[in-house]
Amino acid sequence: MNKFATILAGGGGTRFWPLSRQELPKQLINISGNDIMLNDTVQRFNGVIPMENTIVVTNRSQAVLLESMMHKSVQPINILVEPVAKNTAASILLAALFIEKNHGDSLMAVFPSDHHITEEDTFKQTLEHACEVAMKTDKIVTIGIKPTFPSTGYGYISCKSEPLLTVPCGVFEVAEFVEKPNFLKAQSYLQSGHYLWNSGMFIWKTSCIIDNFKRFLPRLYKTMFPLMAYIGTALEEEMINEIYPQLQNISIDYGILERCDEVVVLEGDFGWNDIGSWDALGAIFPPDEHGNIVKANYVGMDTINSIIYGEDRLITTIGIDGLIIADTKDALLICAKDKAQEVKEIVRMLKDKGMQEYA
Repeated sequence: MNKFATILAGGGGTRFWPLSRQELPKQLINISGNDIMLNDTVQRFNGVIPMENTIVVTNRSQAVLLESMMHKSVQPINILVEPVAKNTAASILLAALFIEKNHGDSLMAVFPSDHHITEEDTFKQTLEHACEVAMKTDKIVTIGIKPTFPSTGYGYISCKSEPLLTVPCGVFEVAEFVEKPNFLKAQSYLQSGHYLWNSGMFIWKTSCIIDNFKRFLPRLYKTMFPLMAYIGTALEEEMINEIYPQLQNISIDYGILERCDEVVVLEGDFGWNDIGSWDALGAIFPPDEHGNIVKANYVGMDTINSIIYGEDRLITTIGIDGLIIADTKDALLICAKDKAQEVKEIVRMLKDKGMQEYA
């Protein structure tokens, strides 16, 4: 069975503002020092899924720039452009129909475009196992991450205690998907040993996920399915533009995963981090002896446990603790580290005030 990777790359990365913007989101930025995050994602699954079998779903405002920066192995025809954002369910169904139309029933792995993984060989082994389970069982397979601290920024997966399968590895039925918890709940999840972080990585057959759209999101399926006849034709773009505004705005988690009883999870432990916000930079850059993460022209005194990022100007600090300072050519963010998840609200406020040029 052919294997395809679908990368969801249309997000704005609003919690990483002001570095990440709608026109240049963090997946198109080289944060790690290797390559842009999107290309790091493509190269990470090489050897398990052919890089030329990569489908990228993005939005119209980012498409031209994305294509110019995309890894050379990814064919332009495999870059699917959404005219309006309709959340992950629509993006995934579009990619599934595209793969099914052009290649028949295939294995489809879905990845966000902005993760950081340090142990890539272990990741590939886990992905191989997940692909094998998806092909053998016709189930929806997800990879959960063994939690290392009580994160309030990630969703969680509650697993049943006894494994459904032990070969090629432990595979557990999903009991529940849980949204981002408060700190006390996150602590209890960590202590219980029955919760994993929801990585947003999914593996399934295209036939399996399309059947689940028919079952759980019939309105979305019925509205989008006519597109399949136009994929690969001169009318493809026109029909996408016509149909997309009519689609439900719903995530794959809410629409299908939380309602389906055929979801299983493999535990992943491969140095994973969702670089979703400034406080996650420690996954890429180790803190200095004062607990600071510094990527800037910087001089400071009595500064601890802070994140300091700058592009050009000199940044200086005296006597601060637990702050994020992010300076770009036209905007400066200063916030408490424990408010990192709320940076997206600043972007919303900018849009509400008509300050789109900063968003």
